[in-house]
Amino acid sequence: MNALNDLGLIIGISLMYAAPLMYTALGGVMTENSGVVNIGLEGMMTIGAFVGATVGFYSGNPWLAFLCAGLAGGVLALLHAVACVTFSADQVVSGIAINFLGPGLSLFLSRVFFDGATMTKPIPLDQKMPRPLNGVFAQNSFLDLVFNQYATVYLAFLLVFIVWYILYKTKIGLRIRAVGEHPRAADTLGIDVYKVKYLAVILSGVFAGFGGAAMSLAAVSNFRATLISGQGFIALAAMIFGKWTPQGSMWACLLFGVAQGLVVYLGGTDIRVSSQLLAMIPYVITLIILMSFVGKATGPAANGIPYEKNEE
Repeated sequence: MNALNDLGLIIGISLMYAAPLMYTALGGVMTENSGVVNIGLEGMMTIGAFVGATVGFYSGNPWLAFLCAGLAGGVLALLHAVACVTFSADQVVSGIAINFLGPGLSLFLSRVFFDGATMTKPIPLDQKMPRPLNGVFAQNSFLDLVFNQYATVYLAFLLVFIVWYILYKTKIGLRIRAVGEHPRAADTLGIDVYKVKYLAVILSGVFAGFGGAAMSLAAVSNFRATLISGQGFIALAAMIFGKWTPQGSMWACLLFGVAQGLVVYLGGTDIRVSSQLLAMIPYVITLIILMSFVGKATGPAANGIPYEKNEE
């Protein structure tokens, strides 16, 4: 029975840590299907984590905090869209700038709102994200460990379905994919390429902000400088591993979540493994997957190529 409970614990932790990656990877799916590379997801995730923790602490309303975190990520994404879509700036350089801006702005605002501290004050347990199935499986410890998750976990899976439906079953999704594959052809059909790209990039920031909030409002209870520490890049790797699709990205994020779950589980056992080695596991898996699949995975044809309407 203990082995079964240990398995349930690993699955539960894995789901909790996979959810922030799923939000952010879905953001990458949206923007890159429209043809705009966004490696600034890390910075957008960071500002989302800070705003979520700050609004959650001062308002006591986790849902308001979650929405504000998405808006904060969307604002940074808007800057990325202005640079890359309107002014045809190098998308990688703009993304790097966002990755500096997000953490820097978060630490600056943290000092402003929390008396010079570089981390926010803890959110009380009763003001964190709710657990909708809390107590439902109380008589079965395995099911309780697996399904007694924060609402952000269930919302992440719901968002996977929503993004899949939008991209493959709606007119706007067809337009997003058309702009990512051949923007000039889409333009000749009357599609506003710039508007579609703006929409997709801003949504990517909103989703990344949700991912950051899923960390600071659920996985932990505050924001600190090392909270995100590469999660945005892992989400990008998951998006590539998932072949730029919502469902593929979801499975890749679950894989990375399992890696993080094993790290947390092994850290609490008597197995003598260096904590530094354990912390390396998710990033080593990221490198292995990128080396194994990047060359084989093919994204949208116009991904990363600036579009200029009057250019022949």
